[in-house]
Amino acid sequence: MAVEFKPRTLELDKAQWTIFPGLCKGCGLCIEKCPKKCIAWSKVLGVYGTPSVEANNDCIGCGICQMVCPEPAINVVKKNK
Repeated sequence: MAVEFKPRTLELDKAQWTIFPGLCKGCGLCIEKCPKKCIAWSKVLGVYGTPSVEANNDCIGCGICQMVCPEPAINVVKKNK
């Protein structure tokens, strides 16, 4: 597993999804609350040496993960059609 604190942006079909591993505590709230179950643990470690997360293309850009994250570790921008 790699320790990497630079932001990673995923260009998904319906959203631009960014994770900030330097802020991600690995709490998993985003995984638990995602209505599409499209967020999973990543191989990139977060700030405490725990895995950070990443979304897959099932993401609809609802932003719930961003809202429940206790840190500003996730940024979701829904794409216009």
